[in-house]
Amino acid sequence: MKIDRMALAKELIYQTSRSCGKGGQNVNKVASKVEVGFNILLSNLFNPEQKEVLLTKLQSLITNDNLIKVVCEKDRSQLLNKQKAIEKLAHLLEKSLKIKKQRKATNPSKASVEKRLKEKQARAYIKINRGRSFLE
Repeated sequence: MKIDRMALAKELIYQTSRSCGKGGQNVNKVASKVEVGFNILLSNLFNPEQKEVLLTKLQSLITNDNLIKVVCEKDRSQLLNKQKAIEKLAHLLEKSLKIKKQRKATNPSKASVEKRLKEKQARAYIKINRGRSFLE
């Protein structure tokens, strides 16, 4: 499922602070670190079933305020960090909503079983021959 970034951006709570790392003299003046908060329960982007899936899958990331927080401080620009944080959150939500295919159990083919046994026998032969010396 593809999430609309613009609609997501409108529902986010933004907080900025000073970032650590590169920036020279600017690093002590500019608040370039961006922290983005998203409340799943109050969101209009998802239906109740999707909200429940997100709440269960992202349970470990949800704070006491029912917010999912994403932080970005890679760039010197607050705007770039904001865009990257939104992208990171959207990717997290999309990944959580993706439905995994059920694995069908199958039996190995005869050829693959024979190949495995042959390789096993060859490996055993190599190990047996390691212990023997020519001087016996």
